[in-house]
Amino acid sequence: MKYYLLSLLLLLSSASVMAQMTSGLTGKRDTSFTNHSAYLQAKKKHPDIKLVQEFSLPSVKEKRNVVYCRIGNRDLALDAFFPKKKTKGKTPAILIIHGGGWRSGSREQHIPLAQRLAALGYACFTVEYRLSTEALYPAAIHDLKSAVRWLRTNAKQYNLDTTKITALGFSAGGELAAFLGATNKKAEFEGNNCPSNASSQVHAVVDIDGTLSFAHPESGEGDDSRSTSAATYWFGFPKKEKMALWEEASPLAHVGKNSPPFLFINSSVDRMHAGRDDFRKVLDQHHIYSEVHTFPEAPHTFPLFDSWFEPMVSYIDSFLKKVYKSK
Repeated sequence: MKYYLLSLLLLLSSASVMAQMTSGLTGKRDTSFTNHSAYLQAKKKHPDIKLVQEFSLPSVKEKRNVVYCRIGNRDLALDAFFPKKKTKGKTPAILIIHGGGWRSGSREQHIPLAQRLAALGYACFTVEYRLSTEALYPAAIHDLKSAVRWLRTNAKQYNLDTTKITALGFSAGGELAAFLGATNKKAEFEGNNCPSNASSQVHAVVDIDGTLSFAHPESGEGDDSRSTSAATYWFGFPKKEKMALWEEASPLAHVGKNSPPFLFINSSVDRMHAGRDDFRKVLDQHHIYSEVHTFPEAPHTFPLFDSWFEPMVSYIDSFLKKVYKSK
């Protein structure tokens, strides 16, 4: 009897430890990370920086709040920015994924970037996805795969070249963009959101200061010593309890022969590109092109500020022209 009770106690204790944490599912929008809050933080070390503001560009057409997927009563939306003048050829598409630790941020974060790239001839779509206050991993992945499928389904409306779809993201969005690219043709990550026969494959990735591995020694994700980390909220498990899950969610675990060319644009914060060099080694093994550009002394949030904005745009445009030249 004592043995039975002890076994039961151990079983219950184990179940308690391994129970998925749902306290972060508040159902309320987390507004802790905004462009303005990023500015207030970054200006402490860079007092001369200025936030990049939205542009008014006569060559760019906009269509905002377009629903790309409905999950129950929940609409997921995106904003479209594309060249006003139609050309004979089709337009390369860029899906732009915001940062905010998989918990905060909004699709409005990179509207200036979308506008600027649209003026250069790209059709850009700033996309909303479910954050960890609403749904845990892999919901965001499923949402973004749905968004890529939506681009293909609606290609005619926006004159899109469906052989030139780029996933671009910053910070958490960079990790998600890298994950989209690394899981090309991996059906297990498609999800059941807004099912479609269209492919979710992307043909290039621009990862702006997004981690490539949650389990890599260089990664700072998962330190819950002071407070629950952003990644722990997203997974619902601390790293030490579900390491396999943290590894599964890492782009580094999936990169391979079906991965597209990658552009990495990084700040001076090393942990924000954890696993990048190992990731590139795998790309090299499969003869897949990649580039790295680093802004010395730049804060993590550099894409939002004028000092680094135009050079970043130039890197993106140059990279995409290079990889799509032969298509």
